Amino acid sequence: MTYLEVAVTAPLEHTLTYSLPARLENGESGSEKPGLIGRRVLVWLGNRRVTGYVVGLQSPAVQPAYQVKEILEFSDDSPLFHENLVPFYRWVANYYHYPLGLVMKTALPGGLTTRSQKKLVLATDGESLAAHFPEKLPEWLEEIKAHGELGLRESARVLADKESKKLVGKLLKSKALSLEIALSKDAVKEKSETCYAITREDLPLPLNSEVLPEAIKCYRQDISNELGIMVGLAEARALYTLQQLAQDYHDKAVSLKDLRSHCGAGASQAMAKLLEKGLVVASKKRVFRTPFGEQFRYYPRPERLSEEQNAVLSSILPAIKKAVFTPFLLHGITGCGKTEVYLQAAEASLAAGRDVLILVPEIALATQLEAHLLSRFGDQVVLLHSGLSAPERFDQFSLALTGKARVVIGARSAIFAPLKDPGLIVVDEEHDSSYKQDDSFRYHGRDLAVLRARHHNSVVILGSATPSITSYAHAQSGKYTLLTMTERVGSRSLPAVRLVDLNTKQAKDHKKIIQPDLLAKLHENLAGGRQSILLLNRRGFSAVVLCRDCGTPVQCSHCHVSLTLHKGKNQLVCHYCGFTMHGQTICMQCRSTDLVPAGFGTERVEEEVRELLPEARLTRLDSDTASDRKKFLATLADMHNGKIDILIGTQMIAKGHHFPNVTLVGVLWADGGMSMPDFRAAEKTFQLLTQVTGRAGRGDEPGEVIIQTMRPNHYAIVYARAHQYDKMFDHEMKLRKHPVFPPFVRLIVLRLQGRVEMDVQGLALRVARLCRKLVEKEKFRIEVLGPAPSPLDKIKDKYRWQVLLKGTDTEELHALCLAVKAERNTLQQRDCDLIIDVDPENMM
Repeated sequence: MTYLEVAVTAPLEHTLTYSLPARLENGESGSEKPGLIGRRVLVWLGNRRVTGYVVGLQSPAVQPAYQVKEILEFSDDSPLFHENLVPFYRWVANYYHYPLGLVMKTALPGGLTTRSQKKLVLATDGESLAAHFPEKLPEWLEEIKAHGELGLRESARVLADKESKKLVGKLLKSKALSLEIALSKDAVKEKSETCYAITREDLPLPLNSEVLPEAIKCYRQDISNELGIMVGLAEARALYTLQQLAQDYHDKAVSLKDLRSHCGAGASQAMAKLLEKGLVVASKKRVFRTPFGEQFRYYPRPERLSEEQNAVLSSILPAIKKAVFTPFLLHGITGCGKTEVYLQAAEASLAAGRDVLILVPEIALATQLEAHLLSRFGDQVVLLHSGLSAPERFDQFSLALTGKARVVIGARSAIFAPLKDPGLIVVDEEHDSSYKQDDSFRYHGRDLAVLRARHHNSVVILGSATPSITSYAHAQSGKYTLLTMTERVGSRSLPAVRLVDLNTKQAKDHKKIIQPDLLAKLHENLAGGRQSILLLNRRGFSAVVLCRDCGTPVQCSHCHVSLTLHKGKNQLVCHYCGFTMHGQTICMQCRSTDLVPAGFGTERVEEEVRELLPEARLTRLDSDTASDRKKFLATLADMHNGKIDILIGTQMIAKGHHFPNVTLVGVLWADGGMSMPDFRAAEKTFQLLTQVTGRAGRGDEPGEVIIQTMRPNHYAIVYARAHQYDKMFDHEMKLRKHPVFPPFVRLIVLRLQGRVEMDVQGLALRVARLCRKLVEKEKFRIEVLGPAPSPLDKIKDKYRWQVLLKGTDTEELHALCLAVKAERNTLQQRDCDLIIDVDPENMM
């Protein structure tokens, strides 16, 4: 008997053992059972059926001391991940204290998790059901009355709603409704198309003729003579087209879709008749849906590289050839040509027979690199990120899994791409906090890139103009190999940066967001036919709406945050939970209707610029306008083609984009992130300013940057103005020694959250007390800070408290977390969650 080690998609810390039924075991060839690891299985977990993943085989010689259940079935015909990825998944699960099965669920495309779900079914007739309600039936009950049942998704929604759940309980008790257990189906599946191929190779070949009707008429006569039967004209046209396309495609099988595009709708009927006569054979062929439907800019391979590019590649290429783990930190200023370094390193990896994985922090940045990769590698490139539809993501994943595509580009989750042997992993803009997942499975894409490179004996390149302080410290200590690029391609100079102090009387008297100095430069740039970028890292129209009578801001009903006014939609929106309300509302404190917007966002900037520069062609680019991929790509194309004079946006326009005609960048408020309760606040401000500064002067004309700030003497702004990363690094390292923060220590946040504030507070106190007790008992060198409310103390109806652990020994920190998890049942308050966030990026 074969025993399988299975990781189930449930919050279990350990794997489970199941046996392979004889009916399935007999179907597997060979004693080693190849192809079992990586397969998706359906198994019993208690009294419900869930999806699991086979991660190992156990020796039949060892008889478990408990009854082993059999798996119910395999959900797929082949593995969904390579066996060599299992150790990587295990390490990730252990390090981030997250169940292995849920780690693997995250790694795989969405929609591939079959499980038991409850379904509401009508147990009586519709009239009897209506008798329970003197008034109108709820909408979901109308659905049950009409169709006899409610779908799985709708049933789950109703059962999760408190009011509806009470009503369901009454109806179940009166036996008007019943609950049935059903299996959810995969939300995605393979797409296939019908193809046809000619069965006989002795048929006459189509004649090349400019007059197609005459050619088909002659072809029809030749075919009829050869077969001894009269072939219809439509059949002859279909057969003629099939032979021609087979020659053009170098593939005997031609899809019905292609035949229809050449022969019209009658191709289906013609092929059916040819099939009856045995002249063609039909088959099913899998087709892969692709997100690359847009026309990308073509980027030719440069004729020569700069001296710095050649010097950097002279270190990277030998490491790729040796196939040994080598981490590089590529510190290159904006515009120095890091992208070409990535491309040539990718060429070397592919030439060595190994794959390539490239990570970018945001979907917006993927589009910039997509064009370069498609220009260089064509069909070998696939895209993986959350912006794809579920079927597209499934097909792109499958292309990488089967080896049909060997270059993967994507955002954070692409680190789990099913490449069998990546020889090169690139993390572009490695400093970006977007690489850290902030909910559920809290992993860091950059750190996992280094780990995966070690696992595969690969080269990993962490590239940035503003490396994270931690990564640069690793390079200084020798943990990473530091490569530097200090000159722009073509010997272009970095832009001149000027500060505008918003504390002056002139600035305070000026009621507009855009100060006179910046406005004058915008006029000048516009008159010269050059492009400008305006950055404000805050979307919406205004940051808060205040009551004039009592001063109370309009807050979210589910979070302790102010709602942001989006004037275009006339909505007040919570940027944390998505709650919305109409823009015309009343003060919940004093019931006043005299409310006024305060602060500003990109929407308000757009309105002001249109008023000040009515002749300018404006476009705003933020997460509100960039949610549609086609519109986003169209905006980038318009910017490249000079159809936009001024681009207004958030941080998504600050990184990676190459707009040669942009000569002016305006930062409207540089201080937004510096007041955050985060030890990285200054570092992030420096990085954002440096990145957006790098968008100017990338073409033939020099660039200029104007930064509006209320803190012109802050070191982050001073060093960003002078392009002095090294000084910024030294300053931050001194500050982080006292009190000690990364890179001198590692951090883990224990976050407690729940709907009742007193329960959360009590649990936080018990967790902190236990941590201090364990630290004292085991003599761990760990500092326990807290408990304290999180800076954002209520999000999505849950109150949040946290305990911060600081230590230099990673093993001790994880041992303490394991000890806390072991006591979870005794500590846990009902309806409260304990979340472990390792290496937190967001302290909010």
